[in-house]
Amino acid sequence: MLTTAACTPAPKETKIANPGASVSGTVELWHFFAEREAAAIDTVVKDFEASHPNIKVTVKSGQDDSKVTQAIGAGNGPDIGLSYSTDIVGKFCSSGAWVDLNPYLSRDKVDLNQLNATTRQYTEFGGKRCAMPFLADAYGMFYNKDMFAKAGIAGPPKTLDELTEDAKKLTVRNPDGSLKTVGFLPLYDFYENAAAHLAPATGAKWLTADGKSAIGADPNWKTLLNWQKSLVDWYGYDKLTKFKAGLGDEFSTDNAFQKGQVAINIDAEYRLAFLKDQSPALKYGVAPLPTADSAGYGGGYVTGNIMGISKNAKNPEAAWELIKYLTTDDAAVTKLAGLLKNVPTTTKAIADPTLSSDPDFKTFIDIFNNPNSMTTPPSASGPAYQETFGQFLTNYQAGKVKDLDSGLRTADQQINSVMQLGG
Repeated sequence: MLTTAACTPAPKETKIANPGASVSGTVELWHFFAEREAAAIDTVVKDFEASHPNIKVTVKSGQDDSKVTQAIGAGNGPDIGLSYSTDIVGKFCSSGAWVDLNPYLSRDKVDLNQLNATTRQYTEFGGKRCAMPFLADAYGMFYNKDMFAKAGIAGPPKTLDELTEDAKKLTVRNPDGSLKTVGFLPLYDFYENAAAHLAPATGAKWLTADGKSAIGADPNWKTLLNWQKSLVDWYGYDKLTKFKAGLGDEFSTDNAFQKGQVAINIDAEYRLAFLKDQSPALKYGVAPLPTADSAGYGGGYVTGNIMGISKNAKNPEAAWELIKYLTTDDAAVTKLAGLLKNVPTTTKAIADPTLSSDPDFKTFIDIFNNPNSMTTPPSASGPAYQETFGQFLTNYQAGKVKDLDSGLRTADQQINSVMQLGG
């Protein structure tokens, strides 16, 4: 369904009327959140309905990108889709699955400068802004303070070399050599250890200016891969995979970091809410992502949730009113950020003292604002280039790639082929 949508000619420019105060009716919102987070969405949607009494919002939770995409392709998609993936923007914008919002923004004189620069970047593609940022995620590092103290480590690592050194000190093996607790679990297919989340550690570049794979020609990727593989080999790949197989689900109470099975973990600000809810007794700290050298320290990976109007929306005007409220109303954005423990995306909300009063949350706001932070560039093929590279990385960490330079050249070819087909 994704490939078919990507190759569908984009519709003509959206033409809209000036609805003034006449916007009314029902609008349907699909989102991926569940349980506590879904309840937070419901709370702010009720605020919207109170201030827009002529609009009724029907909310459908637990809907991932695949379900939204299939529904749009079948002609019965929701008025509004809320996605967890900025990687889908290129495909949705280029295919017309989500309509261009520029006519609405221009008509209503919405100042895009109130949005963080990174979020402006990942909500448009090919001259179209088919999405608006619904809060953001900033990725950094969580570490277990009790485990650090026991190992005699004073504070979080700032470089990859320090991370390696600390990971080894924090690791405990059973008498038979198997892993009991792990300082840092470096496998790319563990929790949030995606290549995208780790790339800022070396400043690795994904795409060239003309939209081709830049991976094989960028030495920063080799730096990252060599570092990771060295640590995998120290642990033993087979021992790591066996240890990982016994760990709990990432978003359950059995999360390995929350259970004290992993001392250092890459994760985003939303983990703070899970820790408070599921592991209130855990003593932990947060810090930016370690980097290849201390000069680039302070940043991390930035992404976020995005909202768009489906091309077959039944009530696009009401859909726009809800999107505008949830993404540009500073009070609504601040309330959502506080409830979901996600980073706000408007400049006034980011500066709200009630959010930065929590020092751990402020760390992630600082990562979000840091010039060394990076995101993944949009592509007409969506996340295809990352998924293809991810397959290469799982083979590489398993020792199946004997020549890294040759392997990266092959990965470039595969990525370019997949992107060409996907677009």
